Amino acid sequence: MAELILALDLPDKDKALRLLDELDGALVWCKVGMEMFTHYGPPLLAELASRKLKIFLDLKFYDIPHTVAQAVLQASLLGVDLLTVHCQGGQRMLEDCVAAREKAPKKIMLFGVTVLTSFASGEMPGISIQPKDFATSLAALANDCGLDGVVCSPQEVAQIKHEHPHLACLCPGVRPTWAGLGDQRRVATPGQAVSWGADYLVVGRPILQAKDHRDAFLRICEEMSRPL
Repeated sequence: MAELILALDLPDKDKALRLLDELDGALVWCKVGMEMFTHYGPPLLAELASRKLKIFLDLKFYDIPHTVAQAVLQASLLGVDLLTVHCQGGQRMLEDCVAAREKAPKKIMLFGVTVLTSFASGEMPGISIQPKDFATSLAALANDCGLDGVVCSPQEVAQIKHEHPHLACLCPGVRPTWAGLGDQRRVATPGQAVSWGADYLVVGRPILQAKDHRDAFLRICEEMSRPL
């Protein structure tokens, strides 16, 4: 069964914690990205862990192999459950990240970012192939390097799962029919994403901007339970 991850993409910690109170008993996973982590840092992760939530730290590390491997090791010490690195960092970077993860006292899942869901065809600088084809090739690299999964558009999931059945797929770009697209391009509904094989769905604004946060969250969960 696919799992829903709430993206805590908010500028205010108190507002985020009130949202978690509203979703108490329903929420299992939350994502902390660049905005929240840059402002509040590790203490925020400790607060989330104290609420028994699973933590997806989405910082998309991308640098020289040694630097990223050390960042992975340090992140693993913060109690997170899932961490992202960029597949475009290449084989040596990804393999060093996996090796660093194995040294961590707590087992964390390591996912490789393929192509951001904000990119449409022709928008990737210096890359002429279609986003779907590029994402599929990067997923193959992630699989070969021993990562647990990839971050990809729902539209790439079926092909990635066909080629690498044991590679988990985490999908942003999930938009219910009743929510706006925002800056996303390669999108799908919750039901579509699950039917294509997604293991994790990340949703932020359709929940964060709803008048009733809990109702929006539960509506998406219900849609996930009815794959198309």
